[in-house]
Amino acid sequence: MATKRKGKGAYMISSVAEMYEIHPQTLRLYEREGLLRPSRSDGNTRLYTDEDLERLEFILNLARDLGVNIAGIAIVLQMRERMEEMNRQMQGFVDYVRTEMLARMQPQPTAGLVPLRRPVVVPEAKETAKTVRASRKTKTAGL
Repeated sequence: MATKRKGKGAYMISSVAEMYEIHPQTLRLYEREGLLRPSRSDGNTRLYTDEDLERLEFILNLARDLGVNIAGIAIVLQMRERMEEMNRQMQGFVDYVRTEMLARMQPQPTAGLVPLRRPVVVPEAKETAKTVRASRKTKTAGL
């Protein structure tokens, strides 16, 4: 569907209905069903922003071109919002991993220190228990 918007700002319900060739009651129905959320003026007049009009175009595309009913449109919109949120989360994760990788790839300044390398020996639990028992036996035998 071609974009029928011109300029920026907020549009009243009658203007939007005329631009998209729909009845104002259809817009009220979409609002009542939670598909659209226009802002309100001080006089409680519905004001549709450019973002609202983009959403309306998507809704009308689903309804007119694809034959999706209101319940189906609500599900599609919810899935779309979830996918956008997951995409934001994934992008945040990718940015975090990229930052961590770059930080780890940077050479760490050692300030003239020479690293001390010693082998680390970690005794297993069974060997430690045997060693403790053996040392107790030798201590008690010596008494």
